[in-house]
Amino acid sequence: MMKLRLLALSVSSAVLLAACSGGTPFVSGEAPEVPAIDAPLTVPPLSSFAQTAPRKLSGQYTRASWSDLPGWEQAQVDNLWLTLLNNCRGLMRPISGSLTIPARATPQAWQPVCKAVAESGQPARSNDTVFVKNFLETHLQPWKVSGANGSSNTVTGYYEPVVRGSLSQGGVYQWPMYAPPADLLTIDLGSVYPELAGKRIRGKLVDNKVVPYDTREQINASANKPPVIAWLDDPVEAFFLQIQGSGRVLLDNGETLRLAYADHNGRPYTSIGKWLADKGELPISQASMQNIKAWAKANPDRVHEMLNANQAMVFFRPEKVTDEAVGPKGAYGIPLIAQRSVAVDPTFVPLGSPLFLSTTRPGSAAPLKTVVFAQDTGAAIKGAARTDFFWGSGPEAGNMAGKMKQQGEVWILWPKQAGAPSAR
Repeated sequence: MMKLRLLALSVSSAVLLAACSGGTPFVSGEAPEVPAIDAPLTVPPLSSFAQTAPRKLSGQYTRASWSDLPGWEQAQVDNLWLTLLNNCRGLMRPISGSLTIPARATPQAWQPVCKAVAESGQPARSNDTVFVKNFLETHLQPWKVSGANGSSNTVTGYYEPVVRGSLSQGGVYQWPMYAPPADLLTIDLGSVYPELAGKRIRGKLVDNKVVPYDTREQINASANKPPVIAWLDDPVEAFFLQIQGSGRVLLDNGETLRLAYADHNGRPYTSIGKWLADKGELPISQASMQNIKAWAKANPDRVHEMLNANQAMVFFRPEKVTDEAVGPKGAYGIPLIAQRSVAVDPTFVPLGSPLFLSTTRPGSAAPLKTVVFAQDTGAAIKGAARTDFFWGSGPEAGNMAGKMKQQGEVWILWPKQAGAPSAR
């Protein structure tokens, strides 16, 4: 969800990315359906994978045993097999070798394991504790992940907001969520300068020159606005949807539409919490979602001023929601699953890696010991054991995500026959 969200930020340092009125209707046809998550898994032969150069990982990886994992015996397996099958779908894709995408787990290492998943005969949505745990213990080896400062690191949470909206502007529905504009350019700097591999800039062409793309304020003032997918009823709700990078819209026609992250304008983010504090409107410690919404309602004539303090704009694509178990797609390009998917720093943990996460539940000392999968990234997710836990969709998921800031440890669960974790 970029995560493909762009940032993993606390509310007090968040940015408000809602838009103003205007924009042409979105006319690219019906929203596509996400393929069935429990469809049969196809595993190509090992010989079909290209031999691309290894990617360097920055962590230290110490071989461990399953008995070293705190709470492994008590760990639950709800949706674990489904997530493993879904994860194999991502692992078994062809390797591009491109340095512009995050490091991913080496597919050759995983081919035998994913082949065993496909041939297991186990139903995709199986929650057979004995079978699932035995499969993992038989095929995978735990490796403790650590960095220069040790292995313990912060575990935060994120979620998919559920908001109200309409396909047409009118009444309370005044806050447009845009599709990518036709003139937005994305330039891969690494294709010209190898030392800038993975770096991209966004802009547009003006008089045969590439210039930075318009700011949020400029986009909304333009006579040629991007297409509008949906109109929301609240600017602060729009902000949280943009921060999370995806959201479900309960439309006034009774349907549900997912807004999935598509792109952004490349402009820097400005903290709306800090803006309110600098203006003497709210103490930075009180810049919660509820307080920001209350301020916006009390100051309707200043909402645009607040929004325009931030230059950034996120663009979306529509998707149909056909399966409640299926979340938005993460940076790994496969759908996230609530409480099984996490965002990581792929320089330490390659995408597609299953992990054992040892932490505590949000705002408490109650243990949270579980198997999760590295399927997303985030600009603020940096460090060896740094993880961002996907709680799912809706208000309760948002409540859990909003108060999660725990310490945690991570073990990569890697194929036994493949040695230490590696990336391509």
